[in-house]
Parts: sequence; structure tokens; C-alpha cells
Amino acid sequence: MNLDSKLMITRISLEKDRIENFNKYPFNIEIIKNFQELNFKSPVTFFIGENGVGKSTIIEAIAVSLDLPAEGGTQNFKYNTKYTTSNLSDFLRVARLNRPKTKFFLRAESFYNFSTEVSRLVEENGFDSLYNAYGGNLHECSHGESFLNLVKNRFTDHGLYILDEPEAALSPERQLSLLYLIDKLVHEGSQFIISTHSPILISYKDGVILDLDNNFKEINYKDTKIFSLYKMILDDPEGMQHKLFNE
Repeated sequence: MNLDSKLMITRISLEKDRIENFNKYPFNIEIIKNFQELNFKSPVTFFIGENGVGKSTIIEAIAVSLDLPAEGGTQNFKYNTKYTTSNLSDFLRVARLNRPKTKFFLRAESFYNFSTEVSRLVEENGFDSLYNAYGGNLHECSHGESFLNLVKNRFTDHGLYILDEPEAALSPERQLSLLYLIDKLVHEGSQFIISTHSPILISYKDGVILDLDNNFKEINYKDTKIFSLYKMILDDPEGMQHKLFNE
């Protein structure tokens, strides 16, 4: 598989000379202070790192710089439940190689807001075709089912997909289902950028894992803290809990 030929975006960079104050959010976040540019070399790139490192802030900025709504959806969705978006996207530059057939920002944190907006458009504006496009009324199935229905029905070939912690809604079995769908779409020419804590998702054979705790350092799957912690727990849950509760 020729990975380079499938990329929609190849590089993101930060115009640091235009930033006036690095003591103000979001530029005071350490990972952003140190950021220069990031080159993509795989159709699937994972952002990993501890809570608070800036994964969601950066992935939101990438999505917004691509004209996608901060709360999720395609570029055709123009809604804002509560404005909490940083202005990082104003200073972010995205280098593009191929034009995506479609693009979508899927954000677990605000997926309810997106589902509500779909329902509103159907009920108030008569856009009944949206339910067909998204696999039905997303509020009438579980969080995880609605996630997978959206991916199955809305994600197509040659698309650019930004996902922020999609595992939040998915059981381990459903995460495997998502992994299968990701691989299928990659072979159809799509690109994914995914922020995650999931050991299942980052196991993807053709993915590149970038550790934001170490300034976007590329890291092997079995060298990640995610893998090490889950392995320690699964190999010896009693021993892990003894250390946790007694030491």
C-alpha cells in the first residue's frame, strides 16, 4: 500500500511569530509552546498523552482550521452550543496534498450536541435525508451504537476524518469494530487523525503513534504507557491493586 498517495494533509505548522503572548491559553500549554511543525506519513495517526497535555486542544484546532465545527460534524454544520473554542486554529497552517471527498470531526465529548443538531435540522427544516445519511435518529440508539452507525453510514472513501477520543462511547468489542471500519476506509483512500487513550485503537498495524507527553515523539505500540499499564493490570490485577492500595 502506497501510504503517501493516500494523504489529504501532509503537515501542520504553527506561526509562532504571530503569537503575542505565550502566557495566555492555549499558547501556555507546554506542548504548544514547543510546537513547530508536524509531518504526517501514514493514513492513520494517533495522538496519545496524559490528560491535560493538550490532545483535544490541538485536534480541535486542526478540525477548525479545516472549516469543521468545533463540536463535530461536516463543514456544512454551522452550530455552536457553547463557545469554548481556543483561537489556536488562527495560527495553525495545514499543508494539503489531496482534496478529500468528504471530511468529518467526530468528538465524543460533544457528540450529544451534534446528534441534537441533526434532529433539529430534520424536525425544523425538513432535512429528512439526514437520518438516512447518519443511520437513523442518533438519539434513538445507545451512544456507542450511534457512533458506529455514523461511521458506517457517513464515512466514505477518500475522506479526511478527525476523531477525538472515540473510544469513550465504545465497548472493547465495538472498538474492534471501529478498527475494522478504519482499516476498510484507509484501503479506500481515507486519512484519520485520532486522539485516544485506547490500547485497542493504537494497536492498528499501519498507524503512527505520536506521544504528546514527549513533544510528538513517534513511539512503538509496546513502548507506550497505555500498553504498559493495561498489560500490568491484565497480567496481574491482584498485584497491581496491592501496589496501588498499600504502597
